[in-house]
Amino acid sequence: MADTLRFDGRVVVVTGAGGGLGKSHALFFGSRGASVVVNDLGGSHTGEGASSRAADLVVDEIRAAGGKAVANYDSVLDGDKIIETAMKAFGRVDIVINNAGILKDVSFARMTDQQWDAIFSVHVDGAYKVTKAAWPIFRKQKFGRIINTTSAAGIYGNFGQANYSAAKLALVGFTRTLALEGKKDNIHSNVIAPMAASRMTETVLPPDMLASLKPEMVTPLVAYLCHEETTENGSLFEVGAGYVGKLRWERTGGHGFPIDQTLLPEQISEKWDKITDFEDGRATHPDSTTESMESIISNFENTSKADTGATRPKVISEDGKVDVEAAKSLTFPSESFSYTERDVILYNLGIGAKRTDLHLVYENSEAFTAVPTFGVIPSFAAMNGVPFGEILPSFNPMMLLHGEQYLEIIRPFPANARLTSTPYVVDILDKGKGCVATIGVKTTDEEGNDICINEFTMFIR
Repeated sequence: MADTLRFDGRVVVVTGAGGGLGKSHALFFGSRGASVVVNDLGGSHTGEGASSRAADLVVDEIRAAGGKAVANYDSVLDGDKIIETAMKAFGRVDIVINNAGILKDVSFARMTDQQWDAIFSVHVDGAYKVTKAAWPIFRKQKFGRIINTTSAAGIYGNFGQANYSAAKLALVGFTRTLALEGKKDNIHSNVIAPMAASRMTETVLPPDMLASLKPEMVTPLVAYLCHEETTENGSLFEVGAGYVGKLRWERTGGHGFPIDQTLLPEQISEKWDKITDFEDGRATHPDSTTESMESIISNFENTSKADTGATRPKVISEDGKVDVEAAKSLTFPSESFSYTERDVILYNLGIGAKRTDLHLVYENSEAFTAVPTFGVIPSFAAMNGVPFGEILPSFNPMMLLHGEQYLEIIRPFPANARLTSTPYVVDILDKGKGCVATIGVKTTDEEGNDICINEFTMFIR
Protein backbone atom coordinates (compact mmCIF):
# COMPACT_ATOMS: atom_id res chain seq x y z
CA MET A 1 0.00 0.00 0.00
CA ALA A 2 1.19 3.53 -0.78
CA ASP A 3 2.34 5.90 1.94
CA THR A 4 -0.43 7.45 4.02
CA LEU A 5 -1.71 10.66 2.47
CA ARG A 6 -1.60 13.37 5.10
CA PHE A 7 -2.89 16.94 5.13
CA ASP A 8 -0.88 18.40 7.99
CA GLY A 9 -0.78 22.18 7.79
CA ARG A 10 -3.60 22.32 5.25
CA VAL A 11 -6.91 24.07 5.87
CA VAL A 12 -10.06 22.55 4.39
CA VAL A 13 -13.45 24.22 3.97
CA VAL A 14 -16.36 21.80 3.61
CA THR A 15 -19.81 23.22 2.92
CA GLY A 16 -22.92 21.32 3.95
CA ALA A 17 -20.74 19.41 6.42
CA GLY A 18 -23.34 18.88 9.13
CA GLY A 19 -24.29 15.43 7.87
CA GLY A 20 -23.96 12.85 5.11
CA LEU A 21 -21.14 13.36 2.64
CA GLY A 22 -20.00 16.68 4.07
CA LYS A 23 -19.69 15.27 7.55
CA SER A 24 -17.72 12.30 6.24
CA HIS A 25 -15.36 14.62 4.35
CA ALA A 26 -14.83 16.86 7.37
CA LEU A 27 -14.14 13.99 9.79
CA PHE A 28 -11.68 12.33 7.41
CA PHE A 29 -9.64 15.45 6.72
CA GLY A 30 -9.60 16.20 10.45
CA SER A 31 -8.25 12.70 11.10
CA ARG A 32 -5.45 13.20 8.56
CA GLY A 33 -4.03 16.37 10.09
CA ALA A 34 -5.99 19.11 8.32
CA SER A 35 -7.69 22.02 10.06
CA VAL A 36 -11.34 21.96 9.05
CA VAL A 37 -14.00 24.65 8.66
CA VAL A 38 -17.31 22.83 9.10
CA ASN A 39 -19.93 24.88 7.30
CA ASP A 40 -23.61 24.05 7.63
CA LEU A 41 -26.64 26.27 7.70
CA GLY A 42 -28.50 23.56 9.59
CA GLY A 43 -31.56 23.54 7.33
CA SER A 44 -33.56 20.64 5.97
CA HIS A 45 -32.78 18.86 2.70
CA THR A 46 -35.27 21.17 1.00
CA GLY A 47 -33.60 24.30 2.34
CA GLU A 48 -35.99 25.25 5.12
CA GLY A 49 -34.90 26.31 8.59
CA ALA A 50 -31.49 26.92 10.14
CA SER A 51 -29.58 25.59 13.15
CA SER A 52 -26.03 25.59 14.47
CA ARG A 53 -26.36 22.14 16.01
CA ALA A 54 -25.34 20.07 12.96
CA ALA A 55 -22.04 21.90 12.44
CA ASP A 56 -21.27 22.01 16.16
CA LEU A 57 -21.62 18.24 16.56
CA VAL A 58 -19.17 17.58 13.72
CA VAL A 59 -16.66 20.07 15.16
CA ASP A 60 -16.95 18.42 18.57
CA GLU A 61 -16.29 15.01 17.04
CA ILE A 62 -13.19 16.21 15.19
CA ARG A 63 -11.81 17.88 18.31
CA ALA A 64 -12.57 14.85 20.48
CA ALA A 65 -10.42 12.79 18.13
CA GLY A 66 -7.54 15.26 18.51
CA GLY A 67 -8.19 17.28 15.37
CA LYS A 68 -8.65 20.98 14.71
CA ALA A 69 -11.97 22.40 13.54
CA VAL A 70 -14.26 25.42 13.74
CA ALA A 71 -17.91 25.78 12.81
CA ASN A 72 -19.48 28.21 10.37
CA TYR A 73 -23.23 28.67 10.03
CA ASP A 74 -23.40 31.04 7.06
CA SER A 75 -25.26 30.38 3.84
CA VAL A 76 -23.01 29.41 0.95
CA LEU A 77 -24.30 32.57 -0.73
CA ASP A 78 -22.16 34.37 1.82
CA GLY A 79 -19.06 32.55 0.69
CA ASP A 80 -16.77 35.39 1.69
CA LYS A 81 -17.85 34.93 5.31
CA ILE A 82 -17.08 31.22 5.17
CA ILE A 83 -13.59 31.83 3.83
CA GLU A 84 -13.14 34.66 6.36
CA THR A 85 -13.82 32.12 9.12
CA ALA A 86 -10.97 29.96 7.81
CA MET A 87 -8.57 32.90 7.60
CA LYS A 88 -9.37 34.16 11.10
CA ALA A 89 -9.15 30.72 12.69
CA PHE A 90 -6.21 29.23 10.79
CA GLY A 91 -4.63 32.01 8.70
CA ARG A 92 -5.00 30.25 5.34
CA VAL A 93 -7.24 28.06 3.19
CA ASP A 94 -6.00 25.31 0.88
CA ILE A 95 -8.97 23.16 -0.07
CA VAL A 96 -12.61 23.97 -0.84
CA ILE A 97 -15.18 21.19 -1.04
CA ASN A 98 -18.47 22.52 -2.37
CA ASN A 99 -20.88 19.96 -1.01
CA ALA A 100 -23.91 21.95 0.17
CA GLY A 101 -27.15 21.28 -1.66
CA ILE A 102 -30.91 21.08 -1.45
CA LEU A 103 -33.73 19.38 -3.37
CA LYS A 104 -37.03 20.75 -4.60
CA ASP A 105 -38.27 17.91 -6.79
CA VAL A 106 -41.30 18.50 -8.95
CA SER A 107 -42.28 17.76 -12.53
CA PHE A 108 -41.36 20.47 -15.00
CA ALA A 109 -45.03 21.19 -15.77
CA ARG A 110 -45.66 22.05 -12.09
CA MET A 111 -42.32 23.72 -11.35
CA THR A 112 -42.38 27.32 -10.14
CA ASP A 113 -39.79 30.01 -10.70
CA GLN A 114 -39.02 29.90 -6.99
CA GLN A 115 -38.28 26.17 -7.12
CA TRP A 116 -36.01 26.69 -10.11
CA ASP A 117 -34.18 29.70 -8.64
CA ALA A 118 -33.73 28.14 -5.20
CA ILE A 119 -31.82 25.16 -6.59
CA PHE A 120 -29.53 27.30 -8.75
CA SER A 121 -28.98 29.69 -5.86
CA VAL A 122 -27.60 27.02 -3.51
CA HIS A 123 -25.83 24.68 -5.92
CA VAL A 124 -24.42 27.02 -8.56
CA ASP A 125 -24.31 30.46 -6.93
CA GLY A 126 -23.18 28.95 -3.64
CA ALA A 127 -20.27 27.08 -5.24
CA TYR A 128 -19.35 30.25 -7.12
CA LYS A 129 -19.42 32.46 -4.00
CA VAL A 130 -17.28 30.18 -1.84
CA THR A 131 -14.78 29.46 -4.63
CA LYS A 132 -14.60 33.11 -5.66
CA ALA A 133 -13.67 34.13 -2.13
CA ALA A 134 -10.92 31.49 -1.93
CA TRP A 135 -9.54 32.01 -5.45
CA PRO A 136 -7.22 35.01 -4.80
CA ILE A 137 -5.79 33.20 -1.77
CA PHE A 138 -5.09 30.10 -3.86
CA ARG A 139 -3.42 32.18 -6.57
CA LYS A 140 -1.21 34.05 -4.12
CA GLN A 141 0.04 30.89 -2.39
CA LYS A 142 0.30 28.95 -5.68
CA PHE A 143 -1.78 26.09 -4.33
CA GLY A 144 -5.45 25.21 -4.20
CA ARG A 145 -7.71 22.20 -4.51
CA ILE A 146 -11.40 22.45 -5.38
CA ILE A 147 -14.00 19.68 -5.38
CA ASN A 148 -17.44 20.41 -6.78
CA THR A 149 -20.34 18.01 -6.41
CA THR A 150 -22.57 17.09 -9.33
CA SER A 151 -24.87 14.06 -9.59
CA ALA A 152 -26.11 11.38 -11.96
CA ALA A 153 -29.17 13.57 -12.48
CA GLY A 154 -26.91 16.31 -13.82
CA ILE A 155 -25.08 13.97 -16.16
CA TYR A 156 -28.02 11.91 -17.43
CA GLY A 157 -31.15 13.81 -16.40
CA ASN A 158 -33.84 12.53 -14.04
CA PHE A 159 -37.61 12.76 -14.03
CA GLY A 160 -38.89 15.48 -11.68
CA GLN A 161 -35.48 17.14 -11.34
CA ALA A 162 -35.16 19.59 -14.23
CA ASN A 163 -33.96 22.29 -11.83
CA TYR A 164 -31.53 20.02 -10.00
CA SER A 165 -30.23 18.39 -13.19
CA ALA A 166 -29.54 21.73 -14.87
CA ALA A 167 -27.75 23.12 -11.83
CA LYS A 168 -25.64 20.02 -11.33
CA LEU A 169 -24.45 19.90 -14.92
CA ALA A 170 -23.60 23.60 -14.70
CA LEU A 171 -21.09 22.65 -12.00
CA VAL A 172 -19.30 20.35 -14.45
CA GLY A 173 -18.69 23.22 -16.87
CA PHE A 174 -17.74 25.46 -13.95
CA THR A 175 -15.15 22.92 -12.81
CA ARG A 176 -13.66 22.42 -16.27
CA THR A 177 -13.08 26.15 -16.70
CA LEU A 178 -11.58 26.55 -13.22
CA ALA A 179 -9.20 23.71 -14.07
CA LEU A 180 -7.98 25.56 -17.16
CA GLU A 181 -7.64 28.96 -15.49
CA GLY A 182 -6.07 27.67 -12.29
CA LYS A 183 -3.56 25.23 -13.75
CA LYS A 184 -0.70 27.72 -14.00
CA ASP A 185 -1.10 28.55 -10.30
CA ASN A 186 -1.26 24.91 -9.16
CA ILE A 187 -5.00 25.16 -8.51
CA HIS A 188 -6.68 21.87 -9.41
CA SER A 189 -10.43 21.48 -9.76
CA ASN A 190 -12.35 18.24 -10.10
CA VAL A 191 -15.99 17.23 -9.83
CA ILE A 192 -17.59 14.11 -8.37
CA ALA A 193 -20.99 12.53 -8.95
CA PRO A 194 -21.46 10.64 -5.68
CA MET A 195 -24.06 8.08 -4.75
CA ALA A 196 -24.27 8.01 -0.97
CA ALA A 197 -26.75 8.06 1.88
CA SER A 198 -27.53 11.63 2.91
CA ARG A 199 -30.35 13.90 3.95
CA MET A 200 -31.22 14.20 0.26
CA THR A 201 -30.92 10.60 -0.92
CA GLU A 202 -32.80 9.19 2.05
CA THR A 203 -35.96 10.62 0.52
CA VAL A 204 -35.60 8.72 -2.75
CA LEU A 205 -33.75 5.44 -1.95
CA PRO A 206 -34.96 2.36 0.01
CA PRO A 207 -33.35 1.58 3.41
CA ASP A 208 -31.51 -1.57 2.29
CA MET A 209 -29.77 0.35 -0.51
CA LEU A 210 -28.96 3.27 1.76
CA ALA A 211 -27.14 0.87 4.09
CA SER A 212 -24.70 0.01 1.29
CA LEU A 213 -24.13 3.60 0.24
CA LYS A 214 -21.96 4.81 3.07
CA PRO A 215 -20.61 8.35 2.60
CA GLU A 216 -17.29 7.01 3.88
CA MET A 217 -16.95 5.15 0.55
CA VAL A 218 -16.97 8.46 -1.34
CA THR A 219 -14.64 10.53 0.83
CA PRO A 220 -11.38 8.67 -0.02
CA LEU A 221 -11.65 9.80 -3.66
CA VAL A 222 -12.21 13.38 -2.52
CA ALA A 223 -9.16 13.18 -0.25
CA TYR A 224 -6.97 11.74 -3.00
CA LEU A 225 -7.99 14.46 -5.48
CA CYS A 226 -7.19 17.14 -2.89
CA HIS A 227 -3.72 15.93 -1.97
CA GLU A 228 -0.78 18.09 -2.98
CA GLU A 229 0.85 15.23 -4.91
CA THR A 230 -2.23 14.52 -7.07
CA THR A 231 -2.09 16.04 -10.55
CA GLU A 232 -5.61 15.13 -11.72
CA ASN A 233 -7.34 18.28 -12.95
CA GLY A 234 -10.65 19.05 -14.65
CA SER A 235 -12.02 15.52 -14.38
CA LEU A 236 -15.43 14.05 -13.62
CA PHE A 237 -15.85 10.91 -11.50
CA GLU A 238 -18.77 8.70 -10.50
CA VAL A 239 -18.27 7.23 -7.06
CA GLY A 240 -20.27 5.19 -4.57
CA ALA A 241 -20.50 1.84 -2.74
CA GLY A 242 -16.78 1.27 -3.29
CA TYR A 243 -16.85 2.00 -7.02
CA VAL A 244 -14.79 4.81 -8.62
CA GLY A 245 -14.91 5.57 -12.36
CA LYS A 246 -13.86 8.45 -14.57
CA LEU A 247 -16.17 9.80 -17.27
CA ARG A 248 -15.39 11.31 -20.67
CA TRP A 249 -17.28 12.56 -23.70
CA GLU A 250 -17.61 10.44 -26.81
CA ARG A 251 -18.49 11.68 -30.30
CA THR A 252 -19.27 9.75 -33.45
CA GLY A 253 -17.19 10.17 -36.58
CA GLY A 254 -20.23 11.90 -38.06
CA HIS A 255 -20.54 13.01 -41.67
CA GLY A 256 -19.31 16.15 -43.42
CA PHE A 257 -21.44 17.87 -46.04
CA PRO A 258 -20.03 20.32 -48.65
CA ILE A 259 -19.82 23.76 -47.06
CA ASP A 260 -20.53 25.67 -50.28
CA GLN A 261 -23.95 24.11 -50.85
CA THR A 262 -27.27 24.55 -49.09
CA LEU A 263 -27.74 21.84 -46.47
CA LEU A 264 -31.25 20.35 -46.34
CA PRO A 265 -32.91 18.24 -43.63
CA GLU A 266 -33.45 15.51 -46.22
CA GLN A 267 -29.66 15.17 -46.53
CA ILE A 268 -29.39 14.87 -42.75
CA SER A 269 -32.01 12.11 -42.87
CA GLU A 270 -30.13 10.26 -45.59
CA LYS A 271 -26.91 10.20 -43.56
CA TRP A 272 -28.51 9.79 -40.12
CA ASP A 273 -27.23 6.26 -39.54
CA LYS A 274 -23.66 7.42 -40.18
CA ILE A 275 -24.07 10.57 -38.09
CA THR A 276 -25.20 8.52 -35.07
CA ASP A 277 -22.94 5.47 -35.45
CA PHE A 278 -20.59 4.97 -32.48
CA GLU A 279 -19.48 1.52 -33.62
CA ASP A 280 -17.79 2.21 -36.98
CA GLY A 281 -14.34 2.76 -35.50
CA ARG A 282 -14.38 6.54 -36.04
CA ALA A 283 -15.63 7.65 -32.62
CA THR A 284 -13.43 10.12 -30.73
CA HIS A 285 -13.25 11.47 -27.18
CA PRO A 286 -12.86 15.27 -27.30
CA ASP A 287 -11.46 16.72 -24.11
CA SER A 288 -11.29 20.45 -24.87
CA THR A 289 -12.95 23.16 -26.94
CA THR A 290 -10.04 22.81 -29.37
CA GLU A 291 -10.68 19.11 -29.84
CA SER A 292 -14.43 19.73 -30.09
CA MET A 293 -13.77 21.86 -33.17
CA GLU A 294 -11.56 19.32 -34.94
CA SER A 295 -14.22 17.69 -37.10
CA ILE A 296 -15.84 21.00 -37.98
CA ILE A 297 -12.52 22.59 -38.96
CA SER A 298 -11.49 19.55 -40.99
CA ASN A 299 -14.72 19.95 -42.99
CA PHE A 300 -13.71 23.45 -44.16
CA GLU A 301 -12.01 21.88 -47.18
CA ASN A 302 -15.14 19.91 -48.08
CA THR A 303 -16.54 21.78 -51.09
CA SER A 304 -18.59 20.74 -54.09
CA LYS A 305 -15.70 21.88 -56.32
CA ALA A 306 -13.64 18.94 -55.13
CA ASP A 307 -14.13 15.56 -56.72
CA THR A 308 -17.08 13.97 -54.90
CA GLY A 309 -15.31 10.65 -54.83
CA ALA A 310 -17.87 8.89 -57.00
CA THR A 311 -15.18 7.85 -59.50
CA ARG A 312 -12.30 7.79 -57.04
CA PRO A 313 -10.89 4.60 -55.61
CA LYS A 314 -11.89 4.16 -51.97
CA VAL A 315 -8.92 5.07 -49.76
CA ILE A 316 -10.33 4.66 -46.23
CA SER A 317 -12.02 1.36 -45.37
CA GLU A 318 -14.93 0.98 -42.98
CA ASP A 319 -12.56 0.06 -40.13
CA GLY A 320 -10.46 3.21 -40.69
CA LYS A 321 -7.54 1.59 -42.55
CA VAL A 322 -5.81 3.51 -45.35
CA ASP A 323 -5.14 1.95 -48.77
CA VAL A 324 -1.90 3.76 -49.60
CA GLU A 325 -1.74 2.58 -53.21
CA ALA A 326 -5.28 3.83 -53.80
CA ALA A 327 -4.26 7.19 -52.30
CA LYS A 328 -1.28 7.39 -54.66
CA SER A 329 -3.56 6.89 -57.65
CA LEU A 330 -5.78 9.86 -56.79
CA THR A 331 -5.69 13.03 -58.88
CA PHE A 332 -6.24 16.47 -57.41
CA PRO A 333 -7.02 19.86 -58.95
CA SER A 334 -4.11 22.04 -60.13
CA GLU A 335 -3.60 25.63 -59.01
CA SER A 336 -2.08 28.48 -61.02
CA PHE A 337 0.33 31.01 -59.59
CA SER A 338 1.36 34.22 -61.34
CA TYR A 339 4.21 36.47 -60.29
CA THR A 340 6.23 39.43 -61.56
CA GLU A 341 9.72 40.81 -61.00
CA ARG A 342 8.34 42.78 -58.05
CA ASP A 343 7.29 39.55 -56.28
CA VAL A 344 10.73 38.04 -56.87
CA ILE A 345 12.42 41.14 -55.41
CA LEU A 346 10.17 41.14 -52.34
CA TYR A 347 10.90 37.47 -51.74
CA ASN A 348 14.65 37.98 -52.07
CA LEU A 349 14.54 40.97 -49.71
CA GLY A 350 12.44 38.95 -47.29
CA ILE A 351 15.13 36.30 -46.90
CA GLY A 352 17.97 38.76 -46.43
CA ALA A 353 19.10 40.19 -49.78
CA LYS A 354 20.81 43.60 -49.51
CA ARG A 355 20.54 46.62 -51.80
CA THR A 356 24.04 45.81 -53.03
CA ASP A 357 22.88 42.40 -54.31
CA LEU A 358 21.78 43.80 -57.67
CA HIS A 359 21.15 40.38 -59.23
CA LEU A 360 18.52 39.80 -56.50
CA VAL A 361 16.92 43.23 -56.06
CA TYR A 362 17.23 45.01 -59.46
CA GLU A 363 15.11 43.69 -62.30
CA ASN A 364 17.34 45.24 -65.02
CA SER A 365 20.41 43.40 -63.83
CA GLU A 366 21.58 40.94 -66.47
CA ALA A 367 21.91 38.27 -63.75
CA PHE A 368 18.53 39.01 -62.14
CA THR A 369 17.10 35.81 -60.67
CA ALA A 370 14.91 34.31 -57.99
CA VAL A 371 16.63 32.51 -55.16
CA PRO A 372 15.98 28.77 -55.70
CA THR A 373 13.87 28.41 -52.55
CA PHE A 374 11.30 30.64 -54.27
CA GLY A 375 10.14 27.33 -55.73
CA VAL A 376 8.32 26.53 -52.49
CA ILE A 377 5.94 29.48 -52.93
CA PRO A 378 3.80 28.40 -55.93
CA SER A 379 3.25 24.95 -54.42
CA PHE A 380 1.46 26.16 -51.29
CA ALA A 381 -1.77 27.06 -53.07
CA ALA A 382 -1.90 23.61 -54.64
CA MET A 383 -1.71 21.99 -51.19
CA ASN A 384 -5.11 23.52 -50.41
CA GLY A 385 -6.60 21.25 -53.05
CA VAL A 386 -5.59 18.04 -51.26
CA PRO A 387 -8.66 16.65 -49.42
CA PHE A 388 -6.85 15.18 -46.43
CA GLY A 389 -10.17 14.06 -45.00
CA GLU A 390 -10.51 11.62 -47.91
CA ILE A 391 -7.12 10.00 -47.46
CA LEU A 392 -6.66 10.12 -43.67
CA PRO A 393 -9.22 8.98 -41.09
CA SER A 394 -10.18 11.54 -38.39
CA PHE A 395 -7.95 14.21 -39.95
CA ASN A 396 -7.61 17.45 -38.00
CA PRO A 397 -5.41 20.25 -39.46
CA MET A 398 -4.51 21.44 -35.95
CA MET A 399 -2.78 18.09 -35.39
CA LEU A 400 -0.47 18.55 -38.40
CA LEU A 401 3.24 19.21 -37.97
CA HIS A 402 5.28 20.18 -41.05
CA GLY A 403 8.33 17.99 -40.58
CA GLU A 404 10.40 18.24 -43.76
CA GLN A 405 10.48 20.08 -47.09
CA TYR A 406 12.17 18.72 -50.20
CA LEU A 407 12.69 20.96 -53.25
CA GLU A 408 14.16 19.94 -56.56
CA ILE A 409 14.91 22.69 -59.11
CA ILE A 410 14.61 21.39 -62.66
CA ARG A 411 15.20 24.66 -64.49
CA PRO A 412 15.78 28.29 -63.41
CA PHE A 413 12.76 30.42 -62.60
CA PRO A 414 11.75 33.05 -65.18
CA ALA A 415 11.76 36.65 -63.98
CA ASN A 416 7.98 36.58 -64.34
CA ALA A 417 5.65 33.75 -65.21
CA ARG A 418 2.35 31.98 -64.80
CA LEU A 419 3.01 28.56 -63.24
CA THR A 420 0.74 25.58 -62.64
CA SER A 421 1.21 23.31 -59.63
CA THR A 422 -0.37 19.86 -59.30
CA PRO A 423 -0.36 17.88 -56.02
CA TYR A 424 -0.20 14.12 -55.59
CA VAL A 425 0.33 11.58 -52.82
CA VAL A 426 3.90 10.33 -52.52
CA ASP A 427 3.45 8.07 -49.49
CA ILE A 428 1.54 7.55 -46.23
CA LEU A 429 3.30 5.73 -43.39
CA ASP A 430 1.55 4.39 -40.29
CA LYS A 431 3.18 5.64 -37.08
CA GLY A 432 0.83 4.20 -34.48
CA LYS A 433 -0.98 7.18 -32.96
CA GLY A 434 -0.33 9.20 -36.09
CA CYS A 435 1.11 8.96 -39.56
CA VAL A 436 3.72 10.51 -41.83
CA ALA A 437 2.15 11.77 -45.05
CA THR A 438 4.26 13.03 -47.94
CA ILE A 439 2.53 15.15 -50.58
CA GLY A 440 4.34 16.01 -53.79
CA VAL A 441 3.66 19.07 -55.96
CA LYS A 442 4.95 19.35 -59.53
CA THR A 443 5.18 22.88 -60.92
CA THR A 444 5.25 23.60 -64.68
CA ASP A 445 5.32 26.71 -66.85
CA GLU A 446 2.78 27.70 -69.52
CA GLU A 447 4.53 25.55 -72.13
CA GLY A 448 4.30 22.51 -69.88
CA ASN A 449 7.98 22.46 -68.98
CA ASP A 450 8.78 21.13 -65.52
CA ILE A 451 10.17 23.90 -63.30
CA CYS A 452 10.43 22.29 -59.88
CA ILE A 453 9.12 19.53 -57.61
CA ASN A 454 8.22 20.00 -53.93
CA GLU A 455 7.58 17.31 -51.36
CA PHE A 456 5.86 18.24 -48.08
CA THR A 457 6.45 15.64 -45.35
CA MET A 458 4.02 16.03 -42.45
CA PHE A 459 3.56 14.23 -39.18
CA ILE A 460 -0.14 14.07 -38.37
CA ARG A 461 -1.61 12.87 -35.06
